[in-house]
Amino acid sequence: MRAIVQRVNSARLTVDDREISSIGTGYLVLVGYNNEDDSAKVDYVVDRIVKMRIFRDEEGKLNKSLADVGGEVMCVSNFTLYGNPATGRRPDFSKSAHYDVAKPMYDHTLKRFEERLGKVAAGVFGAHMHIDASVDGPVTIIVEK
Repeated sequence: MRAIVQRVNSARLTVDDREISSIGTGYLVLVGYNNEDDSAKVDYVVDRIVKMRIFRDEEGKLNKSLADVGGEVMCVSNFTLYGNPATGRRPDFSKSAHYDVAKPMYDHTLKRFEERLGKVAAGVFGAHMHIDASVDGPVTIIVEK
């Protein structure tokens, strides 16, 4: 499992010009899966993200967690995270999980975030989505297992 975490002031996700979800201060989390992923990997990655300290404290150091700032999470599936651009002009997506693996993993990811945070904003699995985000910093972290 691979996750790209961006610290945001806000994020808004739409499909076909219809708002699906939005958050204020928190993390925009893009998640991708490969065919070897399982629930233990999801649990590890979600735990790392929730406990990560990348918000500024009173001294300006990245020392506060999501819980410390009352932040939210928007979690969006993104199979292109496993795209390999090294072979030709079109990235190779063969390492990306197939639907029957990725969809249950995404659902499990959302469930884990919800259990840890009380709620999670989500994308629409497999849809063409548009995300408007006010990235803060920018602070962008890759979390992988």
